[in-house]
Amino acid sequence: MNKLPRISGLECAKALKRAGFYQKRQEGSHMILRKDKPFVQVVIPAHKELDRGTLRAIIRAAGLSIDEFLKLL
Repeated sequence: MNKLPRISGLECAKALKRAGFYQKRQEGSHMILRKDKPFVQVVIPAHKELDRGTLRAIIRAAGLSIDEFLKLL
């Protein structure tokens, strides 16, 4: 398993947008990204640095593997 990098919430959102997600809305410091087919919705905190556990949970909720996500960065 590859080690997850330390990235910001904005970098994570950019990578997910390359995977077909779009930003539905933003509430405070949390961005809600959505993909319609298949329906998936993830919440990304717009922090300077995401914890690795939080990033792993976002990747899992998006239906991606870690390797697929790293290729999108």
